[in-house]
Amino acid sequence: MSEVLIPESWGELQEMLFHNTWDDRISRHRSPFIYRGINDGAHRLHTSLQRLGGPYDRLEKHIIRNFKKYAHRDASHGSSVWNWLAVAQHHGLPTRLLDWTYSPYVSLHFATNDLTQYDRDGAIWVLNYVELKNYLPNKLLEAIHKEQSNVFTAEMLSSVCSSLSELDQFLEDDFLVFLEPPSLDNRIVNQFALFSLLSNPRTILDDWLLQHDEVYSKIVIPQALKWEIRDKLDQANITERVLFPGLGGLSQWLTRHYSSKNKHTDL
Repeated sequence: MSEVLIPESWGELQEMLFHNTWDDRISRHRSPFIYRGINDGAHRLHTSLQRLGGPYDRLEKHIIRNFKKYAHRDASHGSSVWNWLAVAQHHGLPTRLLDWTYSPYVSLHFATNDLTQYDRDGAIWVLNYVELKNYLPNKLLEAIHKEQSNVFTAEMLSSVCSSLSELDQFLEDDFLVFLEPPSLDNRIVNQFALFSLLSNPRTILDDWLLQHDEVYSKIVIPQALKWEIRDKLDQANITERVLFPGLGGLSQWLTRHYSSKNKHTDL
């Protein structure tokens, strides 16, 4: 059964984030989990494509085709549609991808980076991506086993599935794929990022997860803990300056860092 966990302290939160990460086979802590942090825990796992509304599933191929047409010729690492999707997602184009991270602390950043939402609980979604690969169609599962991997690269996925329409036609039942993007820039690298994509662009991920509730949990980030979490992440150098290298990230970090906790009373 999936769990909804609510920590009462920073210490309890650490226990939850690193629970069940011990691997007896190698006597090391090797987590089978990936994480997604959101500032408002009530928000569902909608993709940016789904948030377009309308017949977004029919528009998807046109959006990608035009992105490829107008993008700089060196924008993608190769011709694979999966690399193009990663590039498009990275630059804010609506896609069926969702961002995840291998780092629990990076996910905590994205659950506490918006000071305007400190009046509500955040959340961390936790997925066991190692177990989730077992729900793949046989052809994809064979490809991932051949590489002794738990996630796909664009090249691996292209070898068995070269297009979105082909992905949609694998099974009547929806399935979830995890895709590691190429190192497009330091942002991808520093965020320890990967993407999820569902075979059906209309399926909302949290609906799909309800049918596979043994492979995920949700950690609620109480609003009362957000300031302590934020300050300790800053001390650990988990900030916009690191996760979004460049002047934009630096400006975001400084703005948040120097914002008053009680600024509405200072005016």
